[in-house]
Order: sequence, then structure tokens, then C-alpha cells
Amino acid sequence: MPKRRLIPHRRWDSCLPLQPKNWVKIMKIAMIGTGYVGLVTGACLAKIGHEIICVDHDDTKVVALRGGTIPIYEPGLDNVVAEAIGKGQLSFTADLAQAVESVDVVFIAVGTPQASDGRSDLSQIETAAKQIAKSANGDKLVVVKSTVPVGTCRRVGRILGKHGGSHSFRVASNPEFLREGNAVSDFMQPDRIVYGSNTAEAEAVMDEIYAQFEADNVPMVKTTLETSELIKYSANAFLAAKVAFINEMANLCDATGANVEDLSLGIGLDERIGKAFLKPGPGYGGSCFPKDTLALTILAQEADSPSRIIESVVDSNSNHIRRLGRKIADFCADSWGEERANPLIDKRIAVLGLAFKANTDDIRSAASTVIAPLLIKQGASVIGFDPEATQAAEAVIDHIETTTDIDTALTGADAVVVLTEWDVIKAIEWAEKRPLLNAPVVIDLRNLYAPERMAELEYHYLSLGRPNPA
Repeated sequence: MPKRRLIPHRRWDSCLPLQPKNWVKIMKIAMIGTGYVGLVTGACLAKIGHEIICVDHDDTKVVALRGGTIPIYEPGLDNVVAEAIGKGQLSFTADLAQAVESVDVVFIAVGTPQASDGRSDLSQIETAAKQIAKSANGDKLVVVKSTVPVGTCRRVGRILGKHGGSHSFRVASNPEFLREGNAVSDFMQPDRIVYGSNTAEAEAVMDEIYAQFEADNVPMVKTTLETSELIKYSANAFLAAKVAFINEMANLCDATGANVEDLSLGIGLDERIGKAFLKPGPGYGGSCFPKDTLALTILAQEADSPSRIIESVVDSNSNHIRRLGRKIADFCADSWGEERANPLIDKRIAVLGLAFKANTDDIRSAASTVIAPLLIKQGASVIGFDPEATQAAEAVIDHIETTTDIDTALTGADAVVVLTEWDVIKAIEWAEKRPLLNAPVVIDLRNLYAPERMAELEYHYLSLGRPNPA
């Protein structure tokens, strides 16, 4: 089945949500999994008019979702869910069999966490496929929404055939491209929609599901199962490479006196490169980039086609985060006028931002989960501030104190480390906060503040790839 792209994308006004059109065929869809991908996808498909039943094995979670309680922090999602529930287009159940029986299309949106050997753990995918097959009361289209290695959809097809009796199953791959913190708008205003299928019939059903987007001239990439699966991994790997690259350039700027912001602008204005993902920071994190880049390198090795570039990206990101731990300690020692040997003992460090990025409560592979333990290991007491991720951080970072109040975090701090670009952190007035601090030391790993302004306020200020005023 050849890949084809339709006419160029015409975005609708970002202030106007996509509304159901009367001519769009309403599909009845079961969404297996109410995690980040499943819940956002299910709610947004309901928003455009489809009838969605989301399935989760956790009865308590199902009850909470029915009442409009959202288990993740994602701006705007609560309103989408509440609206869809109110219109009767979105429901929740713990009864997978009942859900499968009531629909023609079943999406699998369960987790594929990283296994101990670096591969993607597909056990939840396989379990879901078996349950779907055994529950089917007729022919079904099964759509794999989860991020999976190449060949997984074929594997799902074999499982369905083995356990599905006389029923016929079609399989499609439909990777998601949702950014945490922007997931609702990303779904409603996508750059593209990708799906692969094994039959013309499967593609036709996917066309019906996304007909409204195709009518709005969103580019539709319709391809094979294997290509669709690989597109997701390739996109994440390429973006991760841009992050690792600009972090290495920031280090080089520090070594040579160049300015990474001007460098980023100078190369990003080249349309062949683009400006996105060219801002230095404490390394990439989250649920996708670390897991997917590693899984892709393993996939490539097993296919006897190793990806040396992506292998280097993985190494670069790991080294960058660890290097920052040492850089923080050295800068603190120099700022305090102490020896660089063990300067953090009995010092209080405020870490601002625990989530891997702003507008999410996700701390999976967040810089805080590496840097905070490094500081604690060197003898510091660490208090972390985050508007949404404090509970998640306490669960995985030993000996950290947390708060949702910035002043509490800053009070008595010998140094401040900025890790996440929350608006409330960007907006800090450091002139007002100076009396709270034990020492005016700020390590800004998101480049949120102007070095000139911090110098005027007589702060010892460190950012990435930007020279301080002479």
C-alpha cells in the first residue's frame, strides 16, 4: 500500500475547537486503556462526535473518571471529558468484554514501558489483544495506538487470529503525536495524522474515523503497518537528536565564550533545520524520548542495521545530565568561596521544577530524578518546588522535601537550581526573593532569566551557553 499525502494543511483558528459535522459518520469505538494517550484520544474522538467507551481494569479509576476526576494533569482535558460525558458521547467501564461487544472498532492504548533489557515491554499489548479476541462477537478492526516496535501490529494480528475463533480481525497502526501539556490542542490541530493498515477495508474505516480532519486538509499519511510503527520512533529519535545537539553546542559555547541563544537563532532560521527543539536545557525526559530512543537502537541492532547516530544521542543525553550535577556543585563552591571538594555538605538547595517539562505532572526520566539525588548524595538537603508534580517526585526521589509554594522552597536556600519552565517560575522577581535566600546563587538550566538583570541584582548566576556580563 503506497504512502500518500493529501493537499497541504489548512489550520483552523486555534481559538475555535473542531466541531462535529453532520455528514461525518459516527463511529462506536472502545478505547482500551485510560492512561495519558488513551484518555486524551478517547475524549477528543468523542469531542468530534464519535461514541467512545474507555476501558480500564481499575474499578476505582473508572468510578472517578465517570465523575469527571482526571488522574493526570493536562490543561483543558477536564473540560473536554466533562463536555463529552454530558453529551453522552464518552463513557467508562471496567468490563472489557461488554465494551468490545458493543463496538466495531477497538483501540489499544495501554502502556509499553521500558523493560529491564531496554526493549519495550509488550505484555499489556498482548494481554489486551487476547482479551479482545476472546470477547469479540463479530468482526472487528483493532487499532494499535500505543507506541510499539516495528512488527508489533503483525504480532497483534496473529494473537487475534489465534484466540478469536471464527471471527475476522483487521489491524491498523495509528501512532500518537501528543505533547504533554499541549495534548488536547495537538489532537484537535494536528500537524499530520498517520495510520498504517493491512487491508483496504481497515484503511477505509480509519478514513471514516478521521474524515473530519481530512476534510479540513490535515495531511494524512496512509501507509503500511511497519512504516507507521517506525514513523513514531523515527520522529521521537530525530527530535531527541536536536535536543542533544543543542545541549552539546551550549557546552561548546561555554567553553568558547559564544552565545547559544544567538547560535540557536542563526541555525534555526534555516528552514532545513527549523527553530523547534533548539533550546538548551537539562536533557530530554518524559515517557517517550528516553524509552523510544533506546528501543530504536535495540531494534536497529537486532535488524543488523545499527543506528550509530541514535546510540550517540542516548549517550550524549545521559552524559549531559550527569555532567550538570558536577557543574552545579563546582559553581556553588566558587560562588560561596569554598573549596570544590565536597562543597554541598549541609547546604540547602532549592530545586524549582520537578516535572520533566511545564504543564504536566509527569516526572518520568525528568532531570529532577537524576540531579536531585546527585545533590543529596553530595550531602545537600534538597527541597523541590512544583505546582503539580510534588507527590510523584516524593514517590521516586528518596530524602527530598517538596512544596507547592515557591517562597517556602527559597527560604534559607544556599542555592537555587531551575529545572522546569513553569510560567510561575519564569515570573519570579528575584529582587523581591533575595531576602529569603541564604546566598544569592541561581543555576538556571532553562535559561529563563537575563544574565544582565541577574548581574544587576548581584546574583551569582549560571545558565547554559550564555556568557555573563563582564
